[in-house]
Amino acid sequence: MTADDSTSVLETKDEGPKIPDKETKFDVVIIGAGPSGYTAGIYCSRAGYDTLILSGILPGGQLVNTTEVENYPGFENAIMGPDLMIDMRKQCQNMGTTIIDDEVVDVDFRRKPFKVLTGTEEYEGRAVIIATGANPRKLGLEGEQTFAGKGVSYCATCDGPFFRNLELVVSGGGDSAIEEATFLTKFATKVHLVHRRSELRASKVMQERAFNNKKIDFHWDSAVIDIKGDQKMQQAVLKNLKTNEETTLDVGGLFVAIGHVPNTKLFENQIDLDDQGYVVLKNKTHTNIEGVFAAGDVHDRNYRQAVTAAGYGCMAAIDVDKYLTESANKQE
Repeated sequence: MTADDSTSVLETKDEGPKIPDKETKFDVVIIGAGPSGYTAGIYCSRAGYDTLILSGILPGGQLVNTTEVENYPGFENAIMGPDLMIDMRKQCQNMGTTIIDDEVVDVDFRRKPFKVLTGTEEYEGRAVIIATGANPRKLGLEGEQTFAGKGVSYCATCDGPFFRNLELVVSGGGDSAIEEATFLTKFATKVHLVHRRSELRASKVMQERAFNNKKIDFHWDSAVIDIKGDQKMQQAVLKNLKTNEETTLDVGGLFVAIGHVPNTKLFENQIDLDDQGYVVLKNKTHTNIEGVFAAGDVHDRNYRQAVTAAGYGCMAAIDVDKYLTESANKQE
């Protein structure tokens, strides 16, 4: 269906004006609207493809819950996370990308064109880019929501510089938690590492690095059970899970580092996922299904940055362009 077909009104003598159905067939369907999804949309649309982004119920991904973003290139001063996502969305739309704020409930990658279903419509795409991201695991405390962006963070690399000269808490005991705690010692006066077990799960090298860091204090067999404060977080309440003893720490921030959950349940039994649910890439941004690609935190468990997600979105779009061009040449 061409652009003219989707907007014209066809008149007949017998039936009167006939309004065509809204467009449901696209060259590229992108599932997700974070930095990777928007960047992929910009590149695909700029390359001349009829592109649809299905944003889900939270357009903008994790960055809409982020306050100041200092480390995204191109901004002399920090930009608010939601503002960055709004700018990306507008840029996408200016390129001609169709953006629909609807949640995908099912997909069918068994045959082409691929089908992507929302609660209200069925869309088709010659190629699909999965950019649904991943969400950090949370402690499940009421204070996490209250103090999100006001002391509670899930990314030391993103937010660490905002916590200079403060005491901080890191919850977790794996490699990610040790990396976060070690990184935060560059800014904090002290880092309290709180772990539910009596020994770390991190690699030996990471453990030695943490044990040798005089700025890190360890709280074994313990968990954060409450977060307190006024306008910002000011205290973390710890509980020893063996003795039930509670301790209140005066701290300026809490970094939760207990892992991430990729948003891939929708794609189970459709594409290859690893044992933690991340999309497995076969070659560059290709999945095991020819014509289905992935970009961003949905497959990237290492970097999880807005700029790397955007980079993967660019890569996926370029791979889509090559795939669609080769497919068209085969049909000629």
